[in-house]
Amino acid sequence: MSRLDSRIALITGAASGIGLATARRFAEEGAKVVLADRNGDALSTACASLCGDGHDMATMDVTDEQAWAALADRIGARFGKLDILVNNAGFGKFASIADTTLAQWRSILAVNLDSVFLGTKYMLPLLAASGHGAIVNMSSIRGIVAGAGTGSYSAAKGGVRMFTKATAIECAEAGNGVRANSIHPGHIATPLTAPAYADAEIAKTLLADVPIGRIGQAEEIADGILFLASDESRYMTGAELVIDGGSTAQ
Repeated sequence: MSRLDSRIALITGAASGIGLATARRFAEEGAKVVLADRNGDALSTACASLCGDGHDMATMDVTDEQAWAALADRIGARFGKLDILVNNAGFGKFASIADTTLAQWRSILAVNLDSVFLGTKYMLPLLAASGHGAIVNMSSIRGIVAGAGTGSYSAAKGGVRMFTKATAIECAEAGNGVRANSIHPGHIATPLTAPAYADAEIAKTLLADVPIGRIGQAEEIADGILFLASDESRYMTGAELVIDGGSTAQ
């Protein structure tokens, strides 16, 4: 039996990068996956690339509360439950505090943090209906250690880390069977990070902080998300899984 047989999973930011790699791993392990992203064309291609049948997709802005409410109704009507929620959508814009506008600050927090709150709020009843729901929230090593020029992003990802813990405690006290854990990637090659890593000087600087000495791959993060979503992590909640090549060990 595959690790996610008969499980229904929702992944945001699923059209590319870590989200798409995770969708593929979940499908390989028997899950029916609902892929959500704001890029409709890329989302169609991503959904078509999954193995198996029965997958679905939703073109949406993860900062739109009404879109979350509508998606919850849609998943409830079709499946009656949700087993796994992966709040993966996010982006970073790195600048000094002085050079960051309030609009930029709010945009980064909206996509990286508000979406995690909205996804959890609207999907929690469906996850509770599962009896063994699992939430995996995408944080970052910047949710643990900060750096110059990362003020907005670190604030958002640190918020994801602590919101996940609050969710875990609340669900445990409610006895609804839902677990919540955060995942904290280091430097990972994705379409969003490719331009930076293509710059030899930037890549050299980044790798100086990675003891393993290489950039990580999206599939390596997907494997960690699969673990947190599966019954193999059934005694984990409110925890942090760091996959960073050793960066935060220093």
